[in-house]
Amino acid sequence: MLLPILAVLGTVVLIILALAASRPADFRIVRSGTIHAAPAAVFDRVNDLRQFQDWSPWATLDPNMGLTFSGPAVGVGCASAWQGNNKVGSGSMTITESRPPELIRMRLEFLQPFKATNLTEFVFRGANGTTAVEWSMTGRRNFAAKIFCLFMDMDKMVGCDFEKGLAQLKALSEAT
Repeated sequence: MLLPILAVLGTVVLIILALAASRPADFRIVRSGTIHAAPAAVFDRVNDLRQFQDWSPWATLDPNMGLTFSGPAVGVGCASAWQGNNKVGSGSMTITESRPPELIRMRLEFLQPFKATNLTEFVFRGANGTTAVEWSMTGRRNFAAKIFCLFMDMDKMVGCDFEKGLAQLKALSEAT
């Protein structure tokens, strides 16, 4: 009786491992929105990591989250680190490229609940008094992350956070 159960479980495990191995290592999550404000005004809210906390979708998940800032106040080298509850984990982000009012790139390092290093990018395009904002994150999945992604849709999970953040960025930017 035990042998057939073990055979079925072994087969299931092999199928999961094979499916995970077939998944791409690279990923890209992207969301966009339109804000009725000048590109420079929207850009400035992202280029200053202290202001980033005003619209970040993760800031409200842990009101007691510890934040530290280092480097210049804005632009390349501006950095923040966070230490929070199990909803936000811990990590840091550093602006690595800043081209006003078009592009901001950040190095995003997660320490907990998992270790990962990803690239985050904001692209701003202005037209007729509005700004189209594209927020993306790219990176590589290790094998454990590939297995996790068989059961959890990371694009949907993180994409929802991006959508919430863009809505909050829009509300703040349009209010001023």
